[in-house]
Amino acid sequence: MNTRRQFLKVTGLVTASGLLIPNNTLAAVIPETQKPKLKPSALKPGDTVAITSPAGAVWDATQVETFSTILKGFGFKIVLGKTLTEKFGYFAGTDELRANELNTFFADKTIKGIFCMKGGWGCARLLDKLDYKSIENNPKLLIGFSDITALLIAITAKTGLVTFHGPVGNSGWNAWTSDVFKSVTINTSIPQPFINPTTEETIVTINPGKATGELTGGNLTVLTSLMGSMYLPDWKNKILFLEEVKEEPYSIDRMLIQLKLCGVLDSISGFVFGKCAKCLAEEPQKAFTFHEVILQHLKPLGIPAFYGAMIGHIESKLTVPLGINATMDADKGTIQLNETAVI
Repeated sequence: MNTRRQFLKVTGLVTASGLLIPNNTLAAVIPETQKPKLKPSALKPGDTVAITSPAGAVWDATQVETFSTILKGFGFKIVLGKTLTEKFGYFAGTDELRANELNTFFADKTIKGIFCMKGGWGCARLLDKLDYKSIENNPKLLIGFSDITALLIAITAKTGLVTFHGPVGNSGWNAWTSDVFKSVTINTSIPQPFINPTTEETIVTINPGKATGELTGGNLTVLTSLMGSMYLPDWKNKILFLEEVKEEPYSIDRMLIQLKLCGVLDSISGFVFGKCAKCLAEEPQKAFTFHEVILQHLKPLGIPAFYGAMIGHIESKLTVPLGINATMDADKGTIQLNETAVI
């Protein structure tokens, strides 16, 4: 009701003033009021963390064992969610079971962090079943990527809690990925700028320059599927980061157009596309390349923009906190956090 009253109040003022605002910019003009920022406590050896699967079913139990061993190597104690063994079609249990497990893990004060085992599809089905007030009252680390984008975006928007776009349980956890994870979630000092580990991982500058703003984003498909919902942030002056996998250039084109028509691309201060893994056209002679599509959409905006960051469905992966102020340098292809993501 409050959001509806805000909508009526703003549109009424606009009409009374004789101004006409296109419908496709209303999402940018009247976003939900942004919540005060909440930072989770830094993880430390001896902490108890939970592993859950809020989306797809886990078909290989050895992956859970492997991931548990990795987290124990960080010094954590492990709680395994029931979703790790449940099967309901392609989901790790019913929507109610998966949502209740997340709510329970957030409410449990002995649990200091929640790790997602895998992505797939299903997190958006939980958004209207989460206890956001309880999450706000029990801030703790939540990390994942791909379909987990829906949870990260919604929880940060609805509660102000900083969430983490980073590896899931069945991701690769090599030394570089683990070191970045620890620098963001365990260390309580501002980490070094995020930069690609080797020169082979090239950065492509679309528009030069630096931009400062709060980080937000995730998987492009999942993000666009939430457009028009009540689970999105105020896009104004945000740095938007995106990643994708196995989508043809025309599909990337369609989704970027959706972000444009919803006012998102015209609101942000900077843009980073990580990796678009296996994003090749089936008939390249009849298609644009991914590079051409990105240039078509981002070059005219004039804002600092680059692609090629270590974000996405790749082995070496950044842990990027949503809701944290950062500065991106499109010339160098770096992201520098301006504050710690944990307390």
